Amino acid sequence: MTLGEHIMLLRKQKGLSQAALGKAIGTSGDIIGRYERNIMIPSIEVIMKIADTLGVSIDFLVGKTNLELDRNTLKRLEDIATLSDENKSFIFRMIDMALRDLKTGQAYATK
Repeated sequence: MTLGEHIMLLRKQKGLSQAALGKAIGTSGDIIGRYERNIMIPSIEVIMKIADTLGVSIDFLVGKTNLELDRNTLKRLEDIATLSDENKSFIFRMIDMALRDLKTGQAYATK
């Protein structure tokens, strides 16, 4: 999927018109349309504004990852990164345990 396609898909998911997205980032709806049709490529500064407005990471917006991190999830990850190694290790063990239990439950539910 191209950058323009990502912008259009996310914009529509958020219920924004091209004009509304343009206004939010300081440009026009016509320019947003050109980005979506891949006629123009936005600068990195504009990409950052679009990503912030649409509530996704730049990596997701440009198609570098399929992992869509909303602001709350990203904030939580940033908070975890500031913890001591011991506390980070504890949190990751809890996450690993929860994921293991979830996967085990899913495996038994499909039989």
